[in-house]
Amino acid sequence: MKNIINIDQADLPTRVIDNPKGFEAKVNRLGPQIGAQQIGCSIVEVPIGKRAWPRHSHSVNEEMFLILSGEGTLHYGNENRVVHEGDLISCPANIEIAHQIENTGSTPLKYLAFGTQQEPEICHYPDSGKYGFYDNRNNDNSPELFVLARKEDSLDYYDDE
Repeated sequence: MKNIINIDQADLPTRVIDNPKGFEAKVNRLGPQIGAQQIGCSIVEVPIGKRAWPRHSHSVNEEMFLILSGEGTLHYGNENRVVHEGDLISCPANIEIAHQIENTGSTPLKYLAFGTQQEPEICHYPDSGKYGFYDNRNNDNSPELFVLARKEDSLDYYDDE
């Protein structure tokens, strides 16, 4: 098992996010490349004017971000803060405080994203009113059980019993 790589020299698999709603990024998952089990780590590169993911919060997992290059805006709860190279950001698990990093600079924004990998996880997406439930990760870290819904879509506890 390889437990060390050089991120500048490794040929890393890339996931491309390209969504017409303004979400775009290249994501290189590093954790699986070195056998990490409980902490995820990815390199995320976001083009000018884009965001990688919708604003969201976690009920279980904590995230940290280290800005490697570029400049952007951290949307954290009701606050917005400019972030740039060298900034380390903590986003503890708290379903009430959503976060998002947006590239508001003039060059691509590149950062390391770290996160615990606990399951099950519930995420809240306050801009769209959605909740997501994720559990049972596959070998490629995609959730085997992935449910997105809005609170008003909820079934009665005794539905179809």
